[in-house]
Amino acid sequence: MNKNRQSGTVSIPSRRDFLRRTGAGLGAAVAAGSVGFELVRKAYGADSSSEAVPAGRAEHCIFIWLGGGAAQMDTWDPKEQGDPDSNRAGSAYRAIKTAVSDVRVCEHLPNCADRLDRFAIIRSCHHGIIDEHAAANNFVHTGREPTGTITYPSIGSIVSHEKGSTDGEAPAYVVIGYPSIMRGPGFLGPRHSFIYLTDTEKGPRALATPRIVTGDRRQRRQQILSQLSGQFAEQNADDPLIEDYLIAQRQARSLAGGDFMRAFDLSAESSTIRQTYGDEFGQRCLLARRLVERGVRFTEVSFNLNFINGTGWDTHRGGQKNQHHLIRSLDTALAALVDDLESRSLLDRTLVVVATEFGRPFGFDGGGGRGHWSRAFSMVLAGGGLTTGKVIGETDERAEKVVRDPVSIPDFHATIHHALGINPSRSIYDGDRPVPVTDNGRPVAGLFS
Repeated sequence: MNKNRQSGTVSIPSRRDFLRRTGAGLGAAVAAGSVGFELVRKAYGADSSSEAVPAGRAEHCIFIWLGGGAAQMDTWDPKEQGDPDSNRAGSAYRAIKTAVSDVRVCEHLPNCADRLDRFAIIRSCHHGIIDEHAAANNFVHTGREPTGTITYPSIGSIVSHEKGSTDGEAPAYVVIGYPSIMRGPGFLGPRHSFIYLTDTEKGPRALATPRIVTGDRRQRRQQILSQLSGQFAEQNADDPLIEDYLIAQRQARSLAGGDFMRAFDLSAESSTIRQTYGDEFGQRCLLARRLVERGVRFTEVSFNLNFINGTGWDTHRGGQKNQHHLIRSLDTALAALVDDLESRSLLDRTLVVVATEFGRPFGFDGGGGRGHWSRAFSMVLAGGGLTTGKVIGETDERAEKVVRDPVSIPDFHATIHHALGINPSRSIYDGDRPVPVTDNGRPVAGLFS
């Protein structure tokens, strides 16, 4: 916009003149070399932050979900000890030394403490969703807050979309836990959804063939289904959603009749290995290792199928009193998983993630439990070719405020994606609409140095 000095009027350039001048400016910048290239990148919203971080080399991810909100000061970020019985604020347990100098964790994590050189603790995760479990759960799984105009895919579905499985027969994404929309594929469609199970001994019920269905009977059913599906696909040739469902259907039939189902036969493992993993949650972690071996790219293991403390990690009232049972179970299974992966030369190729939707406050409520807190909480990573044996970020003396190196949820997602060789700035598409893999997330550089 130019001001005419003589008349004092403002002259507005035409659209054609504006485009001509803008194009000339960009062209000159490109001609100028690398500086011009960076200007063009910025003009189009590209983020080159992950390019300076060494490439990740993980091939698989086991994503352990502590639903409910694990208390950071009672697990990975201990502070001065308090007492829930007398309502004195503080950590509920004693802190112990670890394999990493000057780093302490809760006394109920002794096995992980001895192996902490294989772990990286992120103590500075944070977001702004406090009172709503579902919203926080969705945010940590998708890396984005709901907009009302788009259903975003979960991190597992994005990994499925970008990497697929490492074996043609195996699914890319498996959930050992209950299905939920937060874990779903969003706009990526059913092709990148998950197969789920809640019974580690029997595997996915949807893939199991009833005993009364003999081989011949199953073959006849599949022939009829294929004919009907083919006709339906022809009648809806312009609907990509139908094609996605049909592909998912064919994949399910292939899995049900193939060798993949043997992964769920935990009796094939020695009694020693099974005992090392511990309780039912531990058996889910053992199954996750078996799924990695079968080629599954992303496995989510939900901790809470049965609330062994009454509340799960949502430690209000009595849940806080019995929280140590959860922590000990996690400690046993997580240490066994790391050891098992390492003994099979899989740890460097498998990123193990321990995630939760938010943390807890330093003080106790009237019932001796803890409320919700999202301004500072801990996530944990292990293996995956990362630089481990370190702590990322720091909180204040109450573990309630990040005072150094904050890590947002998009940053947390970017770190996982980068470890798996996925560009966090790359665009995926909701129809014709480009959507970056993360919401401007940047991988934690210190984990790749």
